[in-house]
Amino acid sequence: MSVTIADMAEIMADIAPPCLAEQWDNSGLQVGQMDWPVKNVQIALDPLPEVVGSICREADLLITHHPLIFKPLKTIDLRSPLGSVIDKAVRHKLGIFSAHTNLDSSAHGINDYLAQKIGLRQLRVLGHEYKESLYKLSVYVPVEKEHDVLNALFETPAGTIGNYTCCSFRNYGTGTFRPGKAATPYSGEINAVSQTQEVRIEAQVLKKDIDLVIRYLRKHHPYETMAYDIFPLDTPSPDQNNLHQDKKQGLGRVGILDTPTDLKSFALKIKHLLGIQNLKFAGRPDLAINTAALCSGSGSSLMKQFFSSGAQVYISGDLHYHDARDVESAGLGLIDIGHFASEHLMVDVLANRLKEIITERNMKVQIEAFKHEKDPFVYL
Repeated sequence: MSVTIADMAEIMADIAPPCLAEQWDNSGLQVGQMDWPVKNVQIALDPLPEVVGSICREADLLITHHPLIFKPLKTIDLRSPLGSVIDKAVRHKLGIFSAHTNLDSSAHGINDYLAQKIGLRQLRVLGHEYKESLYKLSVYVPVEKEHDVLNALFETPAGTIGNYTCCSFRNYGTGTFRPGKAATPYSGEINAVSQTQEVRIEAQVLKKDIDLVIRYLRKHHPYETMAYDIFPLDTPSPDQNNLHQDKKQGLGRVGILDTPTDLKSFALKIKHLLGIQNLKFAGRPDLAINTAALCSGSGSSLMKQFFSSGAQVYISGDLHYHDARDVESAGLGLIDIGHFASEHLMVDVLANRLKEIITERNMKVQIEAFKHEKDPFVYL
């Protein structure tokens, strides 16, 4: 059975859940069709014309961090850089897929890897921490179809509590209904009040899985209109919290250094660890550092969170002059490693992760990291 873009999108959803993307973002499929076959996947930071031009004859799918399309298009001029990318992708049936802020925020995503790379531990989220909302699903089934629907439910992500799956509760009772003239009832007569013995099946389900679970149950439920209720659970159970305790999700990270150091030494260490040719820092060179905050990409939007985080230094890219002045005034430090350096490391990391998953699932797909991207800035 051939692998499709839809199969790769499903894998990417496990690595970087779409629900973690910021509202302004446009992660996901940018160009192509979900049913296009995939044998060769290339990973890059940006969907640039030179990247697409280089791989379009050999690759079937390009997965990038930065989206090709950020805003709705009013026109597609094939002479423009964006238009030329779309043109080449469509002509060569090259799908383009993006995992942007959802990959930044995800557990074991870019921010986690960057933090581990520079030696931070006991990580917590710098920005707003995403917590998965938990719901209770109740579905009503005629008793003779009880096990069919229950087994279908257990084939979905619903019913997970801590280290246990297939968790449910069942209650038996009597349901009443009167089919209308246009109805095609499973039982009963048109315009007659009927009653039937039913079972109410209950299970917990995460918000992100609700639509999938409902769609799947409808395929296995005998009623013309499936009867079900969904209730939000304000406080997840302790077991549910334990299940996700290692999944800290959200923008940025804060962590503790294994060995306290000073600002200048820490900046030089980061430069060496990330292989950066140049970086800049603000603050006293001898500032004592034991806790650091970071955000991959452009981190100015999280400056307020940095000041209240308890960290002595903030590491990110695209930081502004006034950010540096504010940090100086607060007696703190700032290290600007650049946008490219803070995110390009995702190329090899994501390629290796996909190779592991492809191997585990015995899927015949070649995964390659695109090796020819460079920082657009040249330092003299």
